[in-house]
Amino acid sequence: MTQLDSVMAKVRAENRAALIAYIPAGFPSQAGCAKAIQALAAAGVDAIEIGFPYSDPVMDGPIIQEAADISLKAGTNAADVFAALKVASDTGVAAVVMTYWNPIEKYGVEKFAQSIADNGGSGVITPDLTIEESEAWLAATTKAQINPIYVVAPSTKDARLAEVTAKTGGFVYAAS
Repeated sequence: MTQLDSVMAKVRAENRAALIAYIPAGFPSQAGCAKAIQALAAAGVDAIEIGFPYSDPVMDGPIIQEAADISLKAGTNAADVFAALKVASDTGVAAVVMTYWNPIEKYGVEKFAQSIADNGGSGVITPDLTIEESEAWLAATTKAQINPIYVVAPSTKDARLAEVTAKTGGFVYAAS
């Protein structure tokens, strides 16, 4: 059971939604990101989502795109994402990473999942990875004992939602 699983059980028992904050790793700088993470944790968020800055964040809005661009121009890389994740997990708040599939594949699927676990992370949101294409990822997340978190659209049919939730851990990310 991950820390995220514990948070989700707690908020269900309290009959409330979880407040999950988002910040791209390295934004506005590495030090600024760490301070923002600590402030979010101190403010009482239930979990923190660390964004892996990506050069073509087509699924993100203009604000996140600009923040990712600033982070990338400063040289943010995978090590910086894992460092931000460690800052978040060290606060005691459940922490996950959101990333497109390409950085995971480039880094190494098993190595990426293990790095999430090694830095106290609970899981990874993969907005562009379908359950049909995720056999290697599911094996890696199972081995690392982290949550694979998938995304569904508002148009997702009930049968598809059941398939996705059967393979998701922690929560299902509902795109709006």
